[in-house]
Amino acid sequence: MTNTTKIKAARPVFRNIHISQISSYRLPPAGIVSILHRISGLMMFLLLPFVVWMFDMSLTSEISYDAFTNAFVAGIGFVPAWFVKLTVLALLWGYLHHFIAGVRHLWMDATHSVSKEQGHSTAVMTLALSVLLTLLLGAKLFGLY
Repeated sequence: MTNTTKIKAARPVFRNIHISQISSYRLPPAGIVSILHRISGLMMFLLLPFVVWMFDMSLTSEISYDAFTNAFVAGIGFVPAWFVKLTVLALLWGYLHHFIAGVRHLWMDATHSVSKEQGHSTAVMTLALSVLLTLLLGAKLFGLY
């Protein structure tokens, strides 16, 4: 009778990180994109009444359109114009990031090409493209060109 014993190599033990370790934990770019995708979706959902109000004000009449464009110059009630512009800029980023990350996920699902390297490169591309487009549209929003 042969007695073969398997010698198990010491494997690292992975535990959940503690709240005190969050500042030293380095999340990969794909994890950052995933978290930001959820945040952008929540932000678009919560700001949906503001989007509907802007859409309504821009299409109802000439007078309401003037009030809509005036919100970016003089503000809305006690809310200053710079805050309105920052809110619209946040909506722009939220939409752009959510759209680009969603296309990334659809592309990965459709091509069945999921590897660590490809996930890293597409995550970095998603982050860079959403920030670049947000900066371009933000420059237009704030009147830089």
